[in-house]
Amino acid sequence: MDYLVICVSALLVSGLTLFSGFGLGTLLLPVFALFFPVEVAVAAAAAVHLANNIFKAGLVGRHADWRMVFRFAAPAALAAVLGAWLLGQISGLEPLARYDLAGRECLVTWTKLVIAVLILGFAVVELSPGLDRLSFPVRYIPLGGAISGFFGGLSGHQGALRTAFLIRAGLAKEAFIGTMVISAIVVDLSRMLIYGLTFLPRDLSLLQNQQGLGLVAAGSLAAFAGAFLGSRLLGKITMRAIQNTVGVLLLLLALALGAGLV
Repeated sequence: MDYLVICVSALLVSGLTLFSGFGLGTLLLPVFALFFPVEVAVAAAAAVHLANNIFKAGLVGRHADWRMVFRFAAPAALAAVLGAWLLGQISGLEPLARYDLAGRECLVTWTKLVIAVLILGFAVVELSPGLDRLSFPVRYIPLGGAISGFFGGLSGHQGALRTAFLIRAGLAKEAFIGTMVISAIVVDLSRMLIYGLTFLPRDLSLLQNQQGLGLVAAGSLAAFAGAFLGSRLLGKITMRAIQNTVGVLLLLLALALGAGLV
C-alpha cells in the first residue's frame, strides 16, 4: 500500500507541476511526511527531485546557459549547504510540545514548525495575484541563487525563487529551462551531501525498516513520466482553479504539520 500511495502521488504530483505552479519537491514533501519524520521527508523528496532533474537534464540540459548557471548555482550551492546544515541542527532539538488527541500522541517539533511556516509562506505567495509573477533585475541573480539555495537546503522550497530571479535573464525558453534544471541539480547535490553527513545516518535504520529507499526509488520512477511530458510542453501551464485547489490543500497541511497532527 505504501508503494501504491507514493507511486500514484509522485505520478500525479509530477503532472500537477505542469498546471499548478508548485514544484515537485513542494508537492511531494507532504506525501513522504505521512511515512517519515519531516526532516527525512525533506531528504526523500530531495532524492526524487534530484533523480527527476537528472532525467530532465538529459532532455533539455544541453540548452543551458553555462555562464548563467555559474552566476546562479555557485552561490546557491554554498547557501544550500548552510540551509541543509540548519535543518540537521533543528531536527535534533527537543519537541516544543506534546499532547494527546483521540488516543494518539502529537508532537510539535522545531522542524515541523519551520517547514510548516515555509509551506504557508510559499503557498500564500503562489496564491496571491501578482506575487507569483514576481521577478528581479539580472544584477541580483547571485543573490537570488543564495536565497533560493538556502531555502532549498532547509526545506526544498527553491523552484519559485529560482524562477523569479532567472526569468529576466534574457534567455530563450529552452535555455531558461535548461539553466533552471542544471541549477536545481547543483543545489540538490549540495544539500543531499549535507543531509547524508548530518541527520540521515541517524535515521538510516528508520528508512531501512520502513522500506524508505525502495519508496524513494519507486517515487523517482513514477515522477519520470511527468518530467517526460513536461519536456514535450517546454513550459509551465498555469490553470488558476488547479493552482488554488493545490494551494489551499498545502495551507491546510501546513497548519496540521505545525500543530503536530502530521
